[in-house]
Amino acid sequence: MKHRIQNPQTMNQCKSIPIASLQCIVILLTILGSDLPFVHAESTRAAVASNFHNPFSEIVRSFEKQSGHSVQIVAGSTGKLYAQIIHGAPFDLFLSADQQRPRLLVDQGKAVAGSLITYAAGRISLWSLKNDIQASEADAVLRIGNFSHLAIANPKTAPYGLAAMQTLIKMGLWDSIRTRLVQGENIGQTFQFVASQNAELGFVSLSQILDPSNAFDRNNRWDVPETFHDPLRQDVVILNRGAENPATQALWKFLKSDTAQDIIKRYGYGLK
Repeated sequence: MKHRIQNPQTMNQCKSIPIASLQCIVILLTILGSDLPFVHAESTRAAVASNFHNPFSEIVRSFEKQSGHSVQIVAGSTGKLYAQIIHGAPFDLFLSADQQRPRLLVDQGKAVAGSLITYAAGRISLWSLKNDIQASEADAVLRIGNFSHLAIANPKTAPYGLAAMQTLIKMGLWDSIRTRLVQGENIGQTFQFVASQNAELGFVSLSQILDPSNAFDRNNRWDVPETFHDPLRQDVVILNRGAENPATQALWKFLKSDTAQDIIKRYGYGLK
């Protein structure tokens, strides 16, 4: 924290004024204000897609430490968060797992158009703790079908679930496998289905596998070629509620900082 005084003469004047002088206190706070981030600390509420919850939490910890602002995080599937926003949920910032819904919010006059940016590009991976699905084996594992349950996120509300469905259609396996699918409400629940071995394998986000908190085998996976499904570009937008909130604006800017982008890349996301 910096305490730089730019005007020594003003400081001397203040010393001659009684300590209780409100005018002197105001002058000092005005001079010091730009270098004291905690003086104007505010709070903001961010809705974030489940796949980005853990990296965003890490980003927020750095942001709060540097800015003094506080952030409340609400995670869920992109479709459900969008529905909550439409019905008036008190969010200031929306980090979606797609580009469609933030754009819809701008078109509907519920978000600030100039704040719409892509903050990450995701990947999906087929992951298992039981079946051998190294890259060269994944196709055979799916086609032989020696499993009872394959987990995917709900394609209707979760872009990562839609990408999984598109992948299976691309491989010509959707009709033969769909009776063994188990759907997570979001990609976080889908990951838990595989981690708990209630499903032998599943399509999860690459960022969940690479997450430092993931204590399971990270190598037994197949990273799905990006040509198998629609791009998983993820947009963020400031909602009308957060348009004049300094904490919201600062967090939005922080997402573009080197600190945030290093974290995003470490979790396996692209930045395009």
